Amino acid sequence: MTSSLAPTTSWCKWETLRPPSSSILVLPIYGLSRMNAGTGQSVNLLYGDSRTGTHASGVIGKDIISIAGLSVPDQYFAAILDTNTTVLQTGSAGILGLGFPPISLIWRQLLDFHLGQSMSIPSKRSLATQGSTNTSSPSSDSGIGQLGSSTSYESRQETPQLSPVDTFASLGPLLTRLVTLKVFERPLVVTTLQRDTISLSSNDGTLSLGALPFGLLDSDLTWAPVRPYTVAEGGLPPPSYAPNEVYPLAWEVPIDDVYFDGVKLPRSTLSPSSLPLSALVDTGNSLIRGPQDVLSRIYTQLGLDGRGTFDCSIPHNLSFAIGGAQFPVDPRDFAHPAAVTPGTVYTDEVARCTAALAATDPPSTGGFQYSWSLGDPFLKSTMVAFYYGNMTHPSQDPARIGFMSMVPSDAGHVLEQAVDVAIANGGVFLCTSPLAYASSMRDLR
Repeated sequence: MTSSLAPTTSWCKWETLRPPSSSILVLPIYGLSRMNAGTGQSVNLLYGDSRTGTHASGVIGKDIISIAGLSVPDQYFAAILDTNTTVLQTGSAGILGLGFPPISLIWRQLLDFHLGQSMSIPSKRSLATQGSTNTSSPSSDSGIGQLGSSTSYESRQETPQLSPVDTFASLGPLLTRLVTLKVFERPLVVTTLQRDTISLSSNDGTLSLGALPFGLLDSDLTWAPVRPYTVAEGGLPPPSYAPNEVYPLAWEVPIDDVYFDGVKLPRSTLSPSSLPLSALVDTGNSLIRGPQDVLSRIYTQLGLDGRGTFDCSIPHNLSFAIGGAQFPVDPRDFAHPAAVTPGTVYTDEVARCTAALAATDPPSTGGFQYSWSLGDPFLKSTMVAFYYGNMTHPSQDPARIGFMSMVPSDAGHVLEQAVDVAIANGGVFLCTSPLAYASSMRDLR
């Protein structure tokens, strides 16, 4: 398997940028023989909601895993054998989720295997539309499978005195284990994403582990609490030694309101009016997802044509009010260039774009309660600090998310300039896709 990147659309001239090292010319494949004590279990991961169909499946095993010089032994993960994702085209070898253990299908299967405790959590995927007994929750490691369906490699070791929370440090996903084992200086992961089309970002994408990027203070960010879910709402049962604890399930935060081009959008009528407005901040989502009826109002304001496109040269501002501050989606991230044949000119020399929006399942009884899912367009516009806090005793240090807008004041003007260049270039926006770095070329078989 190689790390070359082929064009995926007809509207965007791709330039594949390689890091200065030649170490990523070949993408190593992880050999199953390296797995330490395979569990004998397989996993089928379903991503997104009822409107998406991304999947990945493979076997569960464990190995030593290192990131940024930080290592943990006996880390469980899935060695993927089948998927319809395009992650390999980027030179990346897999997906690393930032979510809490309860939304990890691998953790839930291991919990059932080791403790005999089956866990289910709220879902955003409609079973009726999937034709499957699996459901899905936010982002990576998501989906509820047939727990405890395979225990072939050894007899289950029952440990009734342990609660699910007690397994975070031993069975949890990589980043949550790094947090609970106190490997990080602070229980914090910070992300920024780089824009790769229309107008390329001047800032690099960033993953900061255990601290804010150099020079930043907590006071430079706007912080919002992460929503906990009670047992009655589908949340984790607290341990006997901390019966009053309530745990978060996903990176869901309250939002004050949503604005489009300076006008506050009405609340959706597809969910109960008594339900607080909230959003999932999701690194595994490529779009902004929201209620169908609210998105319809945005499409009306955009004046979409018969193909669902609008004039790229007119900057639009979709903004989320969080913690009393406005966090806009950069107009260059809100607009996705519409498909044209390279070398042709847009009709009437008007560049056409589609909105980086998609409808999502509304909140429902027994399901996740967020109405919006803020994916890549929001994450390219905002630095996001995921603060895990005290994962076993959240009342002592609750999880929260910090936000800092990265949208420059002249973003709309820069978009207009980029559209002029695209029209002069025959309707083609320049895109770039830097290949992922790899630490070494050693054989992983």
